Amino acid sequence: MKEYRLALVDDHKMFRSGLRFLLNDIPEIKVVGEASNGLEFLNLAANDIIDIVLMDINMPEMNGLEATCAALKLYPKLKIIVLSMHGEEEYYDQMVDAGVQGFLLKNSGVEELNAALQAVINGGTYFSQELLVGILDKKKQKQFQTEVVKLTQRELEVLKLICEGYCNTDIAEKLFISHRTVDRHRSNLLSKTGCPNSTSLVMYAVRNKIIEV
Repeated sequence: MKEYRLALVDDHKMFRSGLRFLLNDIPEIKVVGEASNGLEFLNLAANDIIDIVLMDINMPEMNGLEATCAALKLYPKLKIIVLSMHGEEEYYDQMVDAGVQGFLLKNSGVEELNAALQAVINGGTYFSQELLVGILDKKKQKQFQTEVVKLTQRELEVLKLICEGYCNTDIAEKLFISHRTVDRHRSNLLSKTGCPNSTSLVMYAVRNKIIEV
């Protein structure tokens, strides 16, 4: 079993302690460091190998968005899951554009925490269901319009599986198509929607009610 080295980045020590306790029940995960802000995390990453990060948004000195942008420029293979609270939706688009792979509510239990980690580790994405509902609520309040592009039936099937956190290999198995075909459909989806990555595809699908939450 491969071991994944994880860093906790949050400015509340008690929260980090609780999260570390939950992570003890996930055998593939080894917590190798903690940081209370983005600057501390960048120093940590410069001195240790880190595979995945649980990243808070609002922190002193350097916030989660700034830390994410800086870290992914230095370590593009780093996987980052955002730790969020309700009311922080204004940051989501920027975090998605920066390249994060998932969003998780801070009050999530160990089962959802594990689900998020497994999805991201395997090359997929993860969004807390409650956060997706929040995104839809914000859309209704702002009443902004997004132009919906025309997708083929197969592209819709692939998009829905991407939204469920499946990686390309799993999508290929579920749809009985080749991995290369999935790659082509994913590339077409990104091109048609103008989305920079798979996480932004999820946001697109939610905002345009392609998936139900």
